[in-house]
Amino acid sequence: MAEPKAESEPLLGRARGGGGDCPAGLTTCRSIQVGPGAAARWDLCIDQAVVFIEDAVQYRSINHRVDASSMWLYRRYYSNVCQRTLSFTIFLILFLAFIETPSSLTSTADVRYRAAPWEPPCGLTESVEVLCLLVFAADLSVKGYLFGWAHFQKNLWLLGYLVVLVVSLVDWTVSLSLVCHEPLRVRRLLRPFFLLQNSSMMKKTLKCIHWSLPEMASVGLLLAIHLCLFTMFGMLLFAGGKQDDGQDRERLTYFQNLPESLTSLLVLLTTANNPDVMIPAYSKNRAYAIFFIVFTVIGSLFLMNLLTAIIYSQFRGYLMKSLQTSLFRRRLGTRAAFEVLSSMAGEGGAFPQAVGVKPQNLLQVLQKVQLDSSHKQAMMEKVRSYGGVPLSADEFQKLFNELDRSVVKEHPPRPEYQSPFLQSAQFLFGHYYFDYLGNLIALANLVSICVFLVLDADVLPVERDDFVLGILNCVFIVYYLLEMLLKVFALGLRGYLSYPSNVFDGLLTIVLLNFLHKWDPQSHLQPLAGTAEATYQMTVELPFRDILEEPREDELMERLNQHPHLQLCR
Repeated sequence: MAEPKAESEPLLGRARGGGGDCPAGLTTCRSIQVGPGAAARWDLCIDQAVVFIEDAVQYRSINHRVDASSMWLYRRYYSNVCQRTLSFTIFLILFLAFIETPSSLTSTADVRYRAAPWEPPCGLTESVEVLCLLVFAADLSVKGYLFGWAHFQKNLWLLGYLVVLVVSLVDWTVSLSLVCHEPLRVRRLLRPFFLLQNSSMMKKTLKCIHWSLPEMASVGLLLAIHLCLFTMFGMLLFAGGKQDDGQDRERLTYFQNLPESLTSLLVLLTTANNPDVMIPAYSKNRAYAIFFIVFTVIGSLFLMNLLTAIIYSQFRGYLMKSLQTSLFRRRLGTRAAFEVLSSMAGEGGAFPQAVGVKPQNLLQVLQKVQLDSSHKQAMMEKVRSYGGVPLSADEFQKLFNELDRSVVKEHPPRPEYQSPFLQSAQFLFGHYYFDYLGNLIALANLVSICVFLVLDADVLPVERDDFVLGILNCVFIVYYLLEMLLKVFALGLRGYLSYPSNVFDGLLTIVLLNFLHKWDPQSHLQPLAGTAEATYQMTVELPFRDILEEPREDELMERLNQHPHLQLCR
């Protein structure tokens, strides 16, 4: 299997001793089995496994330091508090554009009533900006330390991060030295880079665009040749002759010179306001329609569709490549955790006879992993089912397939009524066909409002008679209230509130606003009797699993032999 591009560098490795013994000085889980450092080494192995599993969950690279202090810093850096602080800092530095000079942040956009915008004093926005830059500098320093200088030199995003920070700080110093009267602030042009650098989705989008440019450029060249060729034909056909009337002058306006002709055909190619380009020439001679038909068929129907197909194909290919890389990262992270845990010695310092991970060790790791509580609970229950039998590598990998399942909370059970009449009413008003009826009523309400607005379009608001419309609105409001009460009767209060569409409808009904309510296409699905409170369903990513290629054992082990910071022995 071809190596994913995003993982082309060494990620994790394991040093193998020639005779199976660990070289001196290596910090491994097996290098010391007894003594004062045994507890510390045990905790180190547990922490390493925790970090590797969290990397696998978040599809992060495991090419980082794995000593105790570095892992503590690594987990704090990727904690919710630090990441939200970094996101808020990015938002803050981008928001400065609204209040910096020249500012357009005013109470109204009407130039007749708009007052002069507030001009912040020199040093106010600069103080906020330098705080943001210091946060970015700390972010860059932490990344550089955790991933190492070798990785820093190879990562173009981190190098660009450093250059942008240096240029921004230099430009900020120049601004203060000139008392905020500098003619140009270069750092303003570089601010979007902070958002790009810290957004994996934007990075992937830019990589995909860069990856698609060669194929797009070839079709773009064909479009340019197509435009230039028909521009020359258009000038020869339409620019000659005398200006007899207004139509001729209008026709010549679109093809009087090369720039105008090129612009006119570009408008025709994009089908934006194209009748203005074709009608004057067509009115002069209907045979001119052949020119526009041929141009549209070749350009709009063939070349533009070809460009769309290439863009779709390239983006789909990059999507599959990205999913393959994500799958490889997850498999590599979980395999690294398996290797760490399986290298832990048995009780009394004896090596285990079979390679595997003890369930009690894995349970200790899962308790410390930052993971969704539902997924964690499901994985821990599955681990307990093994008893005392060690988990093999394949079983360890399959255990983390639970991460590919999304938690779906089932709706609370419906009330149980003893009366057959109430049971029939509950079935009737709890059926999804009753939702369809509500949708039809809401649609009728909307149509009635539109009809009355059209009929009274020429009538002044003070002269309109809204009696009939008011009666209709009252009827609809009564139906909405009745529908809400019947659904509460059929589903119960908790069951009614468990559907977002019902909450939306109920709020609108309470405030007596007559709008077309949303229909939840999943609202008619009811939980089966006897099922648990939360079940799992497969995510949309899993259909791609039939296409994605599972990493081979030798590929994973090859990567596990090259880690620059972690050394394991067998």
